[in-house]
Amino acid sequence: MGLEAEIDRLSRELGEALLARGWLAATAESCTGGGVATAITDIAGSSGWFDRGFVTYTNEAKQQMLGVSIDSLLRHGAVSEAVVLEMTRGCLARSDAGICVAISGIAGPGGGSD
Repeated sequence: MGLEAEIDRLSRELGEALLARGWLAATAESCTGGGVATAITDIAGSSGWFDRGFVTYTNEAKQQMLGVSIDSLLRHGAVSEAVVLEMTRGCLARSDAGICVAISGIAGPGGGSD
C-alpha cells in the first residue's frame, strides 16, 4: 500500500472512530502547514467530524491563535514537547473539538536552529 492510500485509510478510520463517539477533531499544525487537516478534509463526510485546523507556522501565530506563551517558546523552543502541549490546549480551548492533534518539527532541507 502506498503512502497516499495509507493516509486515506487512516483518515477514514479516524472519521469512523470520531463519529462512533460523537466527537469533533481539530488540528494545530506548524511544519506540516495544514497537511493533516487536508488529509482529513479529503474524506467525504469529514464535515461531520472535523471542526477546524490552525496553521501556526511562526511563533507569533502560535501565540496569537493558540495562546502559546512566549516564555515556553524562549525557554524550550517551538519544536518541544512543552510548546506542543500548549498548542494542543489552545486548539481545544479555541474549537468545538473533543480531540486535537498538534504537530511541530523541522521541515525542509535547511534544517533548524539548535
